[in-house]
Amino acid sequence: MVSNEYRVTGMSCEHCEKSVREEVGQISGVQGIDVSAATGRLVVTSTEPLDDAVVLAAVDEAGYSAVRA
Repeated sequence: MVSNEYRVTGMSCEHCEKSVREEVGQISGVQGIDVSAATGRLVVTSTEPLDDAVVLAAVDEAGYSAVRA
């Protein structure tokens, strides 16, 4: 398993977390998603290394901005 951490800006509630979780969850190979609006932290666990651009695009699709932490 591989884990990558990102900093997400713009989230403020559980609905925000759910939106990010739903978009990132569509990425092939993703096994776990830990996201917190309070800390702005997103940790994605996958079966194989993920392309950061794919994860960042999914967060963007959810309506937020992210960078690799």
